[in-house]
Amino acid sequence: MQFRINRSLDLAAFARTYAEQGIVQVTDLFDEESASHIEATLLSLPWRLVCQNDEKRNVMFTPDQLRAMSAEERTALEAGIRRRAAENFGFAYLTYPMIEAAMSRWDRDHPIHQVTMLLNSPAFISVAREIISCPGVVKLDAQASNYRPGNFLTRHVDDGYKLERRAAYTIGFTRRWEPDWGGLLMFVDDNKDISRAYLPRFNTLTVFDGLRLHSVSPVSAFAPVPRLSVVGWFRDDAPAYFAA
Repeated sequence: MQFRINRSLDLAAFARTYAEQGIVQVTDLFDEESASHIEATLLSLPWRLVCQNDEKRNVMFTPDQLRAMSAEERTALEAGIRRRAAENFGFAYLTYPMIEAAMSRWDRDHPIHQVTMLLNSPAFISVAREIISCPGVVKLDAQASNYRPGNFLTRHVDDGYKLERRAAYTIGFTRRWEPDWGGLLMFVDDNKDISRAYLPRFNTLTVFDGLRLHSVSPVSAFAPVPRLSVVGWFRDDAPAYFAA
């Protein structure tokens, strides 16, 4: 698949918006064929459940591991997720860690690896650099995410280990979404009010300062489709993940 970034993007205008507001949305990021191919790729992934445990460590469960759980184990897992969430701690959603998968050669023939390479290609890194006016960006972290009813991400900041995350990004691949379905990318001010919220949109890149407090609201029980996206950070800590 030959992916094509939209050639008509006004990157200079997006850069001005990001500099002024610390957040910008880019619609029609890819051409329709490319975006549709990525959408189909995400829908075919072998998803893993990701959450945190009481030690604040991220844990992932493969489909086989989830199926092997007893009813009591699954109930305890879900109760722990809810308890921590009530304390503004944690998250629960389906994920596919794209960088780890590529480096560890998981699912070798799956087209997701083409998407991983696209996001770390010179062309896409150039887009990232221009939007946030940071020529030092050398790579993009990436994970695919799939939020289903009850999935959420509590409020947090993305500072990284050594402030290497120059900006956070999401690329939406959900064609039809309603505000009542939850799953909104929300920004929270010092009074815990929602200062801004974004609906998941298809083929739309959102770039924002990860040091702004943000969350993803819980997906409603009646949401009929999954909330699909690719998310991560623009990073300036060399080396690049993959050779040019």
